[in-house]
Amino acid sequence: MTEDTQKDDDTTTDQAKDQTATEVTDDFVTRQHTHGPSGLKYTTTTGRLVFRRESVDKDGKTEGFKPKAEIFVVAYTADDVEPGSRPVTFAFNGGPGSSSVWLHMGLLGPRLVDSGDVNELTPPPYGIVDSPETLLEHSDLVLIDPVNTGYSRVVEGGKEDEFHAFVEDRDLVAEVIRLWVTRNGRWLSPKYIAGESYGTLRAVAVAGRLFDAYGMAVNGLGLISTVLNMSTLRFFPGSDQPYALHIPTYAAIAHYHGRHPGRDLTDVVAEAEEFAARDFGYALTQGSRLTEEEYDDVVARLAAITTLNEGFIRRTNLRWNYFEFAAELLREANLVVGRIDGRFTAQPANQQDSQNMDDPSLRAINAPYAAAINHYVRMELGYENDLPYEILTGRVQPWSYKTFEGAPVDVSDVLERLMVHNPNMRVHVDYGYQDGATPHFAAEYVFAHMNLSPQARERFTHHYHEAGHMMYLKPEARLAQLEALKDFVTA
Repeated sequence: MTEDTQKDDDTTTDQAKDQTATEVTDDFVTRQHTHGPSGLKYTTTTGRLVFRRESVDKDGKTEGFKPKAEIFVVAYTADDVEPGSRPVTFAFNGGPGSSSVWLHMGLLGPRLVDSGDVNELTPPPYGIVDSPETLLEHSDLVLIDPVNTGYSRVVEGGKEDEFHAFVEDRDLVAEVIRLWVTRNGRWLSPKYIAGESYGTLRAVAVAGRLFDAYGMAVNGLGLISTVLNMSTLRFFPGSDQPYALHIPTYAAIAHYHGRHPGRDLTDVVAEAEEFAARDFGYALTQGSRLTEEEYDDVVARLAAITTLNEGFIRRTNLRWNYFEFAAELLREANLVVGRIDGRFTAQPANQQDSQNMDDPSLRAINAPYAAAINHYVRMELGYENDLPYEILTGRVQPWSYKTFEGAPVDVSDVLERLMVHNPNMRVHVDYGYQDGATPHFAAEYVFAHMNLSPQARERFTHHYHEAGHMMYLKPEARLAQLEALKDFVTA
């Protein structure tokens, strides 16, 4: 084979690849439904939206609008209603690596996972029920699964990890929202973004991207189990802040497990917050400069508030991470507590382990949600795909935060800017007292340190629940969340 022939073959192959790539199309399926409790008639549009990007080669020549990924979306729109008169809420979870199934079928949608709650878990094969209340009664909904979660994937021949990064993920989700709004004629509809966990960080970043790149101003952000500054959660040597910010959560979880008999939860948490912010915070900054008497006093008060053994507190030199707490709190009962939800417990595989890395709360709820979404999408929404639906996957790791190299992963400055540039934007915040993944006191700390006017702070509403990270697992918490979210999107 001559060199020219080889070049011709390579060119033909490249053209064939390009032709194959351009044939990727959306595969949406629509269905009509009625929500039993409310009688609301609505349409679902389910499938993969092709995300395209304008490409330029190394010589600066345009290569056109090329498909890069197929993003799984489930949209709910009310029938017989003028679309522009209804709000639309875009929602996703976090991880990174989580699909939107948790908010989709745990809180927002018209169909609900029958998972039960702690100590009353539904046995297999689980089930799906009509949600007594749904945000769909007040807002259209669009659930989005980022790349490699749910059924979302890069296109054939694409780079598997291209969107496993803060900026690339932010820009992709923002573009999906822009495209859905444009195709459905919803630029003049009230628009809301709701995220959970890392999804709250993503929500703020996406809102900033929409505003900066497309001039799209959203009416509000729903932040559920919030983290806007990762440094408040990560236990790094030399960083004492997270140790203090977790103390109220430890106290709340201890209270749930009967370790503060005769006391109200709010009283226990208030005491823990005051100690963490004042005396404990000061003690951590002093290190070895504490006198023996001061050190002993801090140990005694930590033991009283967290109910942990004084020996453990001394061995850790006042500093332990959540996984150590989860293993230690109920050690004498041969139980470990959950991280996503500290109300859940399980027997440890090895009682001598110093850290519990296997979360019993996540193990308890993963199976019912998996069963529900796999049945629901195919059998009720009519969408068929033989790929595994990735509920909570490690396929997105490692996740790149190169944008923040040498600095904390923090989007609080983006939220500050949005609150100034979009003076009508409001923020709804949900906290779970027994949430060990995103402690409420850490989120409060970030909000308190934002440079906002008193008037801007009035556009925040804060809601607290006696539950965990996914507080909607508790029926009373879910109903309270939905009532507050209804007020939020219809204000």
